[in-house]
Amino acid sequence: MRIARFSIDGNVAFGAVEGDSPDSLVLDIIKGIPYADFELSGTKVPLKKVRLLPPVLPNKVVAIGRNYAEHAAEMGNEVPDVPVAFFKPTTSVIGSGDSIEYPSFSEELHHEAELAVVIGRMCREVPRERVKDVIFGYTCANDVTARDVQRRESQWARAKGFDTSCPLGPWVETEVDPGNLAIQATVNGEQRQLGRTSDMIRSVEDLVVHITEAMTLLPGDVILTGTPAGVGPLHVGDEVAVTIEGIGTLTNKVIKRG
Repeated sequence: MRIARFSIDGNVAFGAVEGDSPDSLVLDIIKGIPYADFELSGTKVPLKKVRLLPPVLPNKVVAIGRNYAEHAAEMGNEVPDVPVAFFKPTTSVIGSGDSIEYPSFSEELHHEAELAVVIGRMCREVPRERVKDVIFGYTCANDVTARDVQRRESQWARAKGFDTSCPLGPWVETEVDPGNLAIQATVNGEQRQLGRTSDMIRSVEDLVVHITEAMTLLPGDVILTGTPAGVGPLHVGDEVAVTIEGIGTLTNKVIKRG
């Protein structure tokens, strides 16, 4: 099931996305919140008449760096012995169709297409055999990075945590197997990144186990699983799209911050 979060006439709701053709997609509005037992209301609105919002409002976004060997190599780094984790704040999260604001303190903005894991229940110290029980679903993400700032500063908080640096969407897919999905990034229609989630050094199960050893994850929290090779520059006016097989396409335009 595809679960979207949207606004219409000033109201915010969740809905199940129905249909196959982009022009005929509709949302069946959900009663309640999707993390608990819910019902479909039967009230349906065309997707093209609503504004898609970030599919979740995470308490935290836990991101993993250098989880694809070819990406680590293209950045001149070795594959780390343990997962490299960092945070992106909630103020960095935007939805599909929202604008990425080019930060004034950077001159080298990069796209990073990623599979995002959405947590469905409060969890801590999750054993490997129970990882699937705590996952709500998956969505597309773009770990937008001020690369020059990342090189200058030993901590990545500013380089990867600035406002609008974490596009998520367009919705959460609850029934996809994350083990071997094609993941692609295009800029202005030109392919930049193309990989498969099977190339991840640490799997989704590995990452959930590793992260929850240290911290409690809450419903709606997001894990970014790393990016394949091919990251590259974004400029004001560019349109960047992240497409993941079985999930959908996240699209954002880059604008000047102002």
